[in-house]
This record gives sequence, structure tokens and C-alpha cells, in this order.
Amino acid sequence: MRTTRFAALTVSAVFALAACGGGDDSGSAASSPSVSAETSADAHNAQDVSFAQGMIPHHQQAIEMAELADGRAASAQVKDLAARVEKAQGPEITTMTGWLKAWDEKVPESMPGMDHSGMDGMDGMAGMMDSADMGKLKKASGKDFDSMFLTMMVEHHEGAVEMATTEKAKGGYKAATAMAGDIVTAQNAEISEMKKLLGEN
Repeated sequence: MRTTRFAALTVSAVFALAACGGGDDSGSAASSPSVSAETSADAHNAQDVSFAQGMIPHHQQAIEMAELADGRAASAQVKDLAARVEKAQGPEITTMTGWLKAWDEKVPESMPGMDHSGMDGMDGMAGMMDSADMGKLKKASGKDFDSMFLTMMVEHHEGAVEMATTEKAKGGYKAATAMAGDIVTAQNAEISEMKKLLGEN
């Protein structure tokens, strides 16, 4: 009887140890995919790089256009809109510049103050103004400026929304796709606002 009981206990102990060991193995196997999944979720792709490299000069031009409003616009609403554009897009440029540096990718050259002939190479980018457009805006004032600014900024915003929509669909970096979503929401709202000021809505 004693021998039988001892044998039974020994077999039970072996099974118990095997079960514990199996539990540890399955636990470590289950944890590995989650770690790699988190890593891949934070990874960027070529679309993220393209988005940042394109949106930085796009935002820079919007800010330069907005800065012109202070001494030229007749409408307080236009001045307020321009101030909001500067406030929103400046920090986004800083954030995107940080991404590109962290990814060891080229950061676009700073646009403000440069000769606008340098922007002509970006004419193909959605919503970008060329040097002739910017020259006209600089020379305008009063209601003429307001109308020209709003018309150009609507087109500029529509280009940014197009770029951001592509990033939302194809980007891999969570922070970039989140920013893209914010751009789509904010700039679509401003497009509606500007069209109302233009009398289009």
C-alpha cells in the first residue's frame, strides 16, 4: 500500500511540474508577439516620411501667407483666421521636423525669408502657391487682400487635406496618422469658414 501510494504521488508530482513548465513556455510565447506588435506599431514607413517632408514646406507657406494678413487685411475675421493658422501649424512643423531627425531623414530647408523662386519646384504639391501668386498677395491690401487671401488659403487647405487623407490611409506611424486626422478635421472646418466669408456658402 505504501509503495503504491508513493508511486502515485510521484507520478502526480511529475505531471504537476510538467504542467507548470508548459504554462511558463506558453506564457513567454504569448508575450513575444505582443512586444513585437508594439514595436511595429511605432515603426514608420515611406509614406510617413513623404508626409512630413511635404507638409513642412506646405505649412511654412501657409504661415507666411498668414503673416501677411496683419498689416494688409481689412477684415478682423480674416486677421483672426490668419492668427489661428500660425498658432496651429507652427508647432506641427516643429513636431514633424523632430520625426524626420529621429528617422535620420532629410528635413526640408526652412522656407520663410527665402526667395520664392525656390518654391516653384514645389508647384506640383497640392495647394501650393507659386512665386507669382505670393507676389500678388504681398502687393494687395484691404478688401482685395481679404478676397485673395481667402481664395488662396482655401486652395492651400484643400491641398493639405488631400495630403493628410493619404497619410491617414497609408501611413504607419501612429503619431503621424493622428496628426493627419487632426489636420483633416481642423482645415476642413476652416475651409467652410473661409467659403462663408467669401460668400460661397
